[in-house]
Amino acid sequence: MNSPKKDAPRRYIVDGAGQRVLVGLTISETIEFESLDRGEMLCIQQDARGARWLELYVKHEQAWSHWMAETRDRRKPHLLN
Repeated sequence: MNSPKKDAPRRYIVDGAGQRVLVGLTISETIEFESLDRGEMLCIQQDARGARWLELYVKHEQAWSHWMAETRDRRKPHLLN
């Protein structure tokens, strides 16, 4: 379950409640993702753990990509016609 982590490091932000969360995830999703990533949620079947980890990872990655695109757009100089 750890392979995508090598390609793209996790990216955290501080949410409105002052909690450190992964971009695009809630605090509970961040905690769940980190637990799954460390293999701590042993009560869930292995396939289900992997599927949930991937679901949360994809949600985070999509939010990060969107955030990066918005950041790049804000930094581009605006040309006047």
